[in-house]
Amino acid sequence: MLDEVKTTRLAKKIAESGAASRREAERLIEAGRVKVDGIVIDTPVFFVTDENVITIDDKPINKASEKIIVWKFHKPSGVLTTKRDTKNRKTVFDCIPKINQRLIYIGRLDYNTEGLLLFTNSGDLARKMELPSTGLKRTYRARILGTLTDEQVQKLQKGVTVNGVKYGPIEVKFETPRNRQSANSWIQVTLSEGKNREIRKVMEYMSCQVNRLIRISYGGITLGDLPRGAFVQLSDREMQTLLKKL
Repeated sequence: MLDEVKTTRLAKKIAESGAASRREAERLIEAGRVKVDGIVIDTPVFFVTDENVITIDDKPINKASEKIIVWKFHKPSGVLTTKRDTKNRKTVFDCIPKINQRLIYIGRLDYNTEGLLLFTNSGDLARKMELPSTGLKRTYRARILGTLTDEQVQKLQKGVTVNGVKYGPIEVKFETPRNRQSANSWIQVTLSEGKNREIRKVMEYMSCQVNRLIRISYGGITLGDLPRGAFVQLSDREMQTLLKKL
């Protein structure tokens, strides 16, 4: 008996390659910019296999067999994590070099948040790393105005609900002894969900204001001494560290 050939919707296949989101892929298809084996497809209701050659604007999308690459970028404050901005504000894509690869960022950083931002050429890897179920830890340095009590730290470790939004366990470490802290003190915060503005919202709930936030680690990959604005490919050792956690 012949093996059944697996088919996938065209828009989903494009999204899995990282070339575009599923909605973006549907718009590209309807605009006549997508071809399958050289033929223009203008309906999202079209199925393909791994054997089909899919192009967008005559450029082939990534195949699953292509080598997965991950880069790390030291994002400065005052830069948006997005491809383009309607207000023409500076984005991370304005800051990184132009390379002949489709780049997908992993785990958005807020406009005023600095530090480690990972990019990859694999849509599957990006989605897997961002899923809360994967459980990858993100660690941040946060400078806070205010003081966290031991009771508040314990509460954060169990998870809290803020304005109806449930946040998972958050680990807090103090960088300076409690008795030597000033009005502004540095803490390290580790979490595994990364919801929108999670640290800022949770700290505000604890009557503390975050006035600087730097991501220093994601999935075992560290920012280290990477200069601000630098963009480098992960080493083989770093890739092994990351992939072991997935």
